[in-house]
This record gives sequence, structure tokens and C-alpha cells, in this order.
Amino acid sequence: MNDEYKTIENTGEGYYTEKRSKFLAFAHHVESVDEAKQIIDSYRKKYYDARHCCYAYQIGVGDQVQVRANDDGEPSSTAGKPIMGQIVSNELTDILICVVRYYGGVNLGTGGLIVAYRTAAADAIAHCSVVTRLVKEKVEFHFTYPMMNGVMKVVKDMKADIVAQDFNIDCTIVLGIRKSEAELLRQRLEHLNFE
Repeated sequence: MNDEYKTIENTGEGYYTEKRSKFLAFAHHVESVDEAKQIIDSYRKKYYDARHCCYAYQIGVGDQVQVRANDDGEPSSTAGKPIMGQIVSNELTDILICVVRYYGGVNLGTGGLIVAYRTAAADAIAHCSVVTRLVKEKVEFHFTYPMMNGVMKVVKDMKADIVAQDFNIDCTIVLGIRKSEAELLRQRLEHLNFE
């Protein structure tokens, strides 16, 4: 099972110019569609005098992936698709790339537009720090207070992250762990019930 994915850490900016048209590209780390929409809206407001604000995003991993590509008035598949192509070819997720175009007065044709949007998006990615992250799964476990030491030993041994905890007479702990190790963590915790 592949439980790793690549994403970007910082915001990267790219630039491309062709026949006086300027293409300003911005790559952002995003973790939700709402976050992506807010960023897109902010670029539309900031660059209100630009002709187009095209974008593509990919959010999530596995069967939870959400993707969208938008040409924002450019000829079909000449903007969003080439931007998305850069996201896919770099194997990135949790990323939004917006490319703002200032029209230079000369039509670039479909081939020229594809090259321009692809190149601007690639330049934005090139100015980002690409990182590998783990797909985490949450494991919730209920136990009695006397089992605390055993539970904490398993947590420490398996290097699980404590996401939430509630320690009263009956205790609950929510752990985050690499997806491929989640089942083993469940088994080790359940085994404590029989010790």
C-alpha cells in the first residue's frame, strides 16, 4: 500500500511572457476545496484588470481525490488542462495553481496558449519546496485507567501521534498513524484487553 504523497510547502510564483501577454502563476498548498476557492477569489479581486484567471487543483489522496481545471474564458482545454498536466506530471496533490493572464493584444492560438499556461505553471512549481507526507489514519481506542501504561507503551513503540485524549474513569484516545500501520496498531491495542 502506498501511504505517501507529494505536495508543496510554500507558495511558489512563476512567470511567462509571449507576444506581450503576461502569465503570472501562483502555486499554493491547499487542503480543501473551500480554501482553494477563497484563494482563487482573492486573485480575481487582486488582478481584477486581468483578462483571465485560470486554475487547476488536486486535493486529497486515493479515492478521496478532488480535481478541477478551469479555462476562465480561454478556448477549451488551453489553460486549465495544461496547468493540471503540470500537477499530475509532478505527482503533486493538495495543490492549487492559479495563472493570471494579461492580454497583450496578439492572439497566441491554441498551441501558444497551452505552452504559455504549462510553462507558467511549471515555473511556479519550480519555486516551491516539494515535500513527501504520509497518509494518516485515525485509530480510536477505549480503555480503563489501569491500562494506561500499556497503551502509552504501544503509542511510543509505534510512534503514533496523539490527536485527542480523554482520561477519566473510562479513557479514550484518538491516534494518528501511517495508514499502512493502522491495523497493526489496532491489533496491539486490542491485545492489551487480554493481558
